[in-house]
Amino acid sequence: MEILYILIPVSLILVTIAIVLFGWAIKNGQYDDLEGPGHSILFDDDDDMIPGPDDKPRNKPLAKSEQE
Repeated sequence: MEILYILIPVSLILVTIAIVLFGWAIKNGQYDDLEGPGHSILFDDDDDMIPGPDDKPRNKPLAKSEQE
């Protein structure tokens, strides 16, 4: 029965921490846009993921005129 003297204050402290963290999250805008991240995966990126023929890396060394 004496364990209740420890468990009740500990549970009240944990509930208080949870409420404070929830209020902090609301204040900082964590719940402003709930649907945006779910829809953003459906949109195409502007950058090409596959490099085109002109995007190939140069494997041969530069000529002396190009190095200067």
